[in-house]
Amino acid sequence: MDDVAQTHGHELEGGHGTDFDRQMMMLALEEARLAAEEGEVPIGAVVTCDGEVVARAHNRREADADPAAHAEFRAMEEAARVLGRWRLTGCTVYVTLEPCLMCAGLMVNARIDRCVFGAFDPKGGALGTLYDVSCDERLNHEFEVEGGVLADESAELLRSFFRARR
Repeated sequence: MDDVAQTHGHELEGGHGTDFDRQMMMLALEEARLAAEEGEVPIGAVVTCDGEVVARAHNRREADADPAAHAEFRAMEEAARVLGRWRLTGCTVYVTLEPCLMCAGLMVNARIDRCVFGAFDPKGGALGTLYDVSCDERLNHEFEVEGGVLADESAELLRSFFRARR
């Protein structure tokens, strides 16, 4: 993970995001810092619906002994509880690291409208780096992706965490 790509040689949708995207990514970075304080890999996520924050979460795989306790997975579960529905149409997921296959798959199944992420993940990214499930015509849902929003900040947080653990 210490070789998290900052841009991985490509950008999706320009890679910079709107002012609102950057504000939401700052909230996701706050969640990532909380994860680091707890000894978890510093990844944070925020879910918005119609421009309002409905859920925030960070990694808790170690604390919960749960392989599915990824930040964006937990945030989507919380968003579904808050909204009272499993279909997260109208929602955007903000996450500090490009989602893995599991989390990108949940985004497909939850029918999100959009995912905005920070750092590209050369070892597990499933929204453009290794795979791209956001626009696979074989699946039953497609969604917009914006990668690289606050990528440097997101990648540095991960690098610092892993450097300190060596």
